[in-house]
Amino acid sequence: MGRTIGIDLGTTNSCVAVMEADRARVIENREGARTTPSVVAFAKDGKLLVGEVARRQAAVNADRTVTSVKRRMGTDWKIRIDGKDRTPQEISALILMKLKKDAEEYLGEPVTDAVITVPAYFGDAERQATKDAGAIAGLNVRRIINEPTAAAMAFGLDHGSAQTVLVFDLGGGTFDVSIIRIGDDVIEVLATAGDNHLGGDDWDHRLAGHFASEFYKQTKLRLEKDPTAFQRVLEEAEKCKKALSTATSYNVNLPFLAMGKDGPKHLELTVTRSLFEQLTDDLLRRTEKPVQNALADAGISASELGHVLLVGGSTRMPAVAENVRRLLGKEPGRNVNPDEAVALGAAIQGGKLSFEVSGSSKAAAMVLLDVTPLSLSIETVGGVASRLIQRNSTIPTRHSQIFTTAAPFQRTVEIKVYQGERRFVRDNKFLGSFRLDGIRRAPAGVPQIEVTFDIDANGIVKVTARDLGTGKSQDITITGSTNMTEEEIRRAREDAARYENEDARRQELLDIRNEAEAYTYSLQKSLDGLPKGSLDRTEEKNLRSELKNLEKLVAKAAPDRITEREAGEIKRAYEDLKAHAERVMH
Repeated sequence: MGRTIGIDLGTTNSCVAVMEADRARVIENREGARTTPSVVAFAKDGKLLVGEVARRQAAVNADRTVTSVKRRMGTDWKIRIDGKDRTPQEISALILMKLKKDAEEYLGEPVTDAVITVPAYFGDAERQATKDAGAIAGLNVRRIINEPTAAAMAFGLDHGSAQTVLVFDLGGGTFDVSIIRIGDDVIEVLATAGDNHLGGDDWDHRLAGHFASEFYKQTKLRLEKDPTAFQRVLEEAEKCKKALSTATSYNVNLPFLAMGKDGPKHLELTVTRSLFEQLTDDLLRRTEKPVQNALADAGISASELGHVLLVGGSTRMPAVAENVRRLLGKEPGRNVNPDEAVALGAAIQGGKLSFEVSGSSKAAAMVLLDVTPLSLSIETVGGVASRLIQRNSTIPTRHSQIFTTAAPFQRTVEIKVYQGERRFVRDNKFLGSFRLDGIRRAPAGVPQIEVTFDIDANGIVKVTARDLGTGKSQDITITGSTNMTEEEIRRAREDAARYENEDARRQELLDIRNEAEAYTYSLQKSLDGLPKGSLDRTEEKNLRSELKNLEKLVAKAAPDRITEREAGEIKRAYEDLKAHAERVMH
């Protein structure tokens, strides 16, 4: 069995880690960074860009660059590029493929297995979509675990004295709070709450909106109508947010942002930390209710917490830490790197699953008990959500309940499955449905239909309905309309592999060019260093002519867009020159 990597598939940045000698280690990407921007771009020349290179070109290629796709997971959102609709699963798979390739280069061996983290408040559709993304990327997703739980695992490995910890996880696009008990090698999630649409991106957009408003006051030009200009504003807003985590003011300077009737327009203004906090105060307040709900569901008070752990890059904002301090009366800590903690915890879980940790180590002894974030119910008469599994139930779990028919001599029933906390299904999220046929004819209220919910360790739901009278049963693993069939996953995987093959071929072409370029330099030095008269003058003239021709071909072929034809010409000229040089110089 190969190595199992741990992946934090983030909204803004992603991270990959692996177990080495009973310690989790973050794997640096090909660019030398410990995190990879969760950005995918389709260049106009057809080239696929992922990570930092995609992020850098976003302003000039805004309509073909995808950011924050994690917020779209489990929805029917699609983006159409080059005549093809691309789903959140497919975009996420391209990010996962880069992380997988970076891990393979570091480990020196193929990687097929992974543990991937998701926000604790992700429902079934989002979790299934994440698993689909892994399958498209060529990964066997051995486990889906909650991000705060993964962070607690990384924390518990080094600070595992018995205590109850609150993990406050504010990332780029999602917010989670989990109450976790650590003790005697058991990590048990007591409760979780959160908001899947609250994160650092919202702070960025609030600042960007302020910049655009100020620009409009000065110029009467609306930046929102220009995707390229607004992307520049959004990038500057993110820089401003980060700078204000350590500085008290930031000077915004965006020259040539738009063109007015009397020439180019620039944006210059100063943003203070105080103004930033005023603009985003309502976003900060939205983190308070989930904290209170998690404490209430866990049945504990803030005073019983042993530690408050801040996770996610957005917790670096001073106002966030101050608000946590005010809410809980405790000094929050960052005992693990907020950008890396989740990936490290996923790697620990991956190491346990693939027996990469020694049996005597603390990591091997740790047992993880996670929970389901939302209640699960089926629709009964009157549109009532009849709950079978309560939120914050420890998973894996299974629960059955007996229902009956509402109409006389009813032969079929439709089982509709919902997720959420409201009393009526119309206010909850529809997950999927199926029909149970062949029920024995009987008056209303007589047939007994047993409905069973199974939630696996990944938080993915399977529902079974069985007529106790006839023994007939029907079941589904919930696959709502936004999730992908096996055939769709197969096609998407082939499409992703095509990009990978194209990248490999591009690298081959680039290697041909680079090898030829290195040879021209080496041969030029050799020719210049030869004693006068040691070569036949005609031969030397011909060699230098061929060398000059190869240099021209290499110079003409741009490294970032070399074509098959150019590489072919370079290869032929290089091989001919090399053979000629070896014949006359040795």
